[in-house]
Amino acid sequence: MSTKRELVLKAFHNEKTDRIPVGFWHHFLKAEDFNAALQKPELLARNLEGHRKFKEDFDPDFVKIMTDGFFFLPFDFGKIRSVEDLKALKPLPADHPFYERNEELVKGVREIYGEDILLYFNEFAPFSQLVSNLGGLGRPQGVQQVKAYLEQDGEAVAHALDVIAESLNELTRRVVKPGLADGIYLSVNNPDRSIPAQIYSAFISPSEIRVLEEANKLIPDNILHICGYQGNKNILSVYQEYPVSVVNWAVFAEGLGLAEGKKYFGNKAVIGGFGNTQDSVLYSGTKKEVEEYVEKLLAEVGREGVIIGADCTVPADIDVQRLKWVRDKAAAL
Repeated sequence: MSTKRELVLKAFHNEKTDRIPVGFWHHFLKAEDFNAALQKPELLARNLEGHRKFKEDFDPDFVKIMTDGFFFLPFDFGKIRSVEDLKALKPLPADHPFYERNEELVKGVREIYGEDILLYFNEFAPFSQLVSNLGGLGRPQGVQQVKAYLEQDGEAVAHALDVIAESLNELTRRVVKPGLADGIYLSVNNPDRSIPAQIYSAFISPSEIRVLEEANKLIPDNILHICGYQGNKNILSVYQEYPVSVVNWAVFAEGLGLAEGKKYFGNKAVIGGFGNTQDSVLYSGTKKEVEEYVEKLLAEVGREGVIIGADCTVPADIDVQRLKWVRDKAAAL
């Protein structure tokens, strides 16, 4: 029997595995604290306690390190009043406490899980960072503001995104190293397909690819998450050639199943298959319904290069026993 690290790496490389790996995760803090850990130091301990409890309750096959409390880089976006202000954006100083606190988070998660498991550090792409800081997490005004800036001066937006990417790369170098994280889980999205593909590829994609290329210098296998937050759809074509080993997208929001998506993304390893909402079979179905869904899923996508998971983060109040149903059924098959 392979160790968990070996098991998941084989799946990442489209090799045969002893069983199908399973990966689910959920938040450990409330939404209002997702970006508050620098102001509230006690949130780091609460985050780590959440990881510890999840280890005890579920013991996943690999871990997405939940960066609750440290969602976004602490740039002073409040000073941005015009597209011209984007040109003045500078990277965070190398001695900013944000980096040290995230190292503490990753070190703590590694101590909880030990060495025999892959840990992937969650990062939000530069575009998501800019949108959320200008308009708030998940709020459309941030997208509309960036869209307006793109129409005024796309190069200014590209500069700002590149500056954010530079600071994300510094963060990656701090946390992806022996004894800490094994790679990054980069979350990208284009909410409701607001930015046309040509504009996105020209001014936004370069910063995202830069982050992935830096991570690839440190470790060969990194994960791309195409976020379907609140059912938002993305223009998937812009992400087809991103340099990653593994792709996770919202199969229900996008209308693209695992089998079709695996082909669409060039036979890269895939994570997902289940919905992540409270009306999904994972959250509310019977044990039989969950098990039948696992069987149907694997019959469609096959047994190689597949990790069963969800569209995105599952509800924090989900019964962990449901996640065990999935893993047990996948192992039995």
